[in-house]
Amino acid sequence: MRHGKKINHLGRKTAHRKSMLANMACSLIEHKRINTTVAKAKALRQFVEPLVTKSKNDTTHNRRIVFARLRQKDAVTELFRDVAVKVGDRPGGYTRIIKLGNRLGDNADMAMIELVDYNEVYNAGKPTKKKSTRRGKSSKTEAPLVAETTSNEEE
Repeated sequence: MRHGKKINHLGRKTAHRKSMLANMACSLIEHKRINTTVAKAKALRQFVEPLVTKSKNDTTHNRRIVFARLRQKDAVTELFRDVAVKVGDRPGGYTRIIKLGNRLGDNADMAMIELVDYNEVYNAGKPTKKKSTRRGKSSKTEAPLVAETTSNEEE
C-alpha cells in the first residue's frame, strides 16, 4: 500500500533530488522554459509554483524562504524582480508542461516546462479576459434597466 506517499523520488537520494530540483528551478527562472523528462517536469512544477507564489509578496522573510530552496542569489533576485511582476494578477498555475515525444537514446517521455506568462505564441491569439464576478455581472445588467425605466417615465 502506498498511502501518503505523494513525492516522486525520481530514483535519487533526498539530497541529490533537492539539489537537482533547485538547479532546474533556477534554470527555469533564468531561461523561462526548459526541456526535461515528464516526471522531472511534474516534480519541478510542485517545487517551483509555491516559490512563485511567495515571490508575489516581496518581504525579507519570503526572500529568505525562497533562497533556502533555490540556493542561488541571482535566481531569487530575478524571481522577485521580473517574474513576480509578470504573474502578479494570476491566482496560480504559473507553469505549463507540454509533452514533446520520446527521447532518441532511451525512449524517455520528454516535456517542455515553461512559465505561462512568458510565452508570446500562446498568449498572442487569446484576448485578455476581464475578471468579473457574479456580483459585478448582476449590477451591470441592473443599471441599464433602471436607466431605461426612468427615461420611459419622463416621456
